[in-house]
Amino acid sequence: MSTYEVRSHTERMRNRVFSIVTDAVEMPGGEVADRDYMVHVGAVGVVALDGEGRVALVRQYRPAVRQVLWELPAGLIDVPGESLVDAAARELAEEADLVAARWDLLAEVHTTPGCSNEKIRLFLAREVGPVTSDTPYERTHEEADLELHWVALDEAVRMALSGEITNAACVIGVLAAAQAKAQDWKTLRPATSAE
Repeated sequence: MSTYEVRSHTERMRNRVFSIVTDAVEMPGGEVADRDYMVHVGAVGVVALDGEGRVALVRQYRPAVRQVLWELPAGLIDVPGESLVDAAARELAEEADLVAARWDLLAEVHTTPGCSNEKIRLFLAREVGPVTSDTPYERTHEEADLELHWVALDEAVRMALSGEITNAACVIGVLAAAQAKAQDWKTLRPATSAE
């Protein structure tokens, strides 16, 4: 297989979540071609299961697709020094007002490798309960309108396979959790193996 050597790397724009870059890449045969893509900070997502086998799903508006989507509690890896599982726990608390005593790694996914290097680590959270803080997280913008729904895992699988859930991380997380459950949780990896 060819090495695809990067001859130059040019940043076109940057914000707090991603940058847009152009790489000049040597292709097989020696031709150099420009390739534009997004360099992303990375993300985490949480499949939180309660004692009744229900998964916590949120409804969130996404401007890029102009729709309210079914999603997992999820967010950016944007706190310096924060471990991935701690980022997942933070997002679970911020988006669903939940905490979990048990954490495992479900999957690691490149979301759109044709145009981005974004990678999301999906965690399974069990033994969940409500956040006990007297000061709830203050949600703003699209998050101010988040709706938490508890959905039976089998129903969430049906929703994923029928196209009702289209968020890639949610589809993968729900299917991975169902498969892990079918394997009596033996396929799970330690939460820290994503670091």
